[in-house]
Amino acid sequence: MNTLAPLPRATFREQIATALREAILAGSLAPGSVLTETMLATRFDVSRAPLREAITRLIEEGLLVSIPYTGTRVADLTIDDLEEIRSMRVTLERFAFEVAWSKRDAAFRHELLARHARLTRTIDAGDDAGSIQAELELHSLIYETSGHRLLQQAWRSLRGRLQLYWAAHHRAHGKRGPRRDAHDDYVTLALGDDLAAIHAEIDSHMKRGAERTRSFLTGHLPLGTRQRALHHEGGTPAEES
Repeated sequence: MNTLAPLPRATFREQIATALREAILAGSLAPGSVLTETMLATRFDVSRAPLREAITRLIEEGLLVSIPYTGTRVADLTIDDLEEIRSMRVTLERFAFEVAWSKRDAAFRHELLARHARLTRTIDAGDDAGSIQAELELHSLIYETSGHRLLQQAWRSLRGRLQLYWAAHHRAHGKRGPRRDAHDDYVTLALGDDLAAIHAEIDSHMKRGAERTRSFLTGHLPLGTRQRALHHEGGTPAEES
């Protein structure tokens, strides 16, 4: 699928944002790639106004970064980013369950099961971008249920980087989407009566596959950065081919 083809002249901003997001998560736009308005306006056959709005939205999501005197680039992930994302997710999600624990009602149960089913369908369909979005929505529910506005704001600020992490994680495992049963325990415990158990599952859930993803990212870093990352982890750099 060509995610950078010209678009119908309707809802330009949303369509441009969606196409760019899918291209980034699929790896068609590689981390660190420079994006110019001229190039994108030609690809999408649109004016600069909706294009700038879409770019601004993806900057807010954390998928793009604006660098003074350099331009707009696709966000990249470093080894430090990987650990920061994991540790922040653990902290935020554990707190979200603490705040929302007494607010889990029948509507919460119905919606969690529905979102889990949607995630399973995207995995079965081999829809990688769809599975990333579905997984994001599954984890978003506890934040929505919490009603805690500052917590929700912190979660929104993390979502873009989290999507980049999941895309790298899937490529590291050579698959499209997470394992089909990866969220079964999470959903069961999220609906259960043991807060300590869901806390433990969050810790475990977010550590699964982290080493392989870290190795994947390390293997795609420039040599100097790779050497520093491996030294930080106590390893030795692989010989360059």
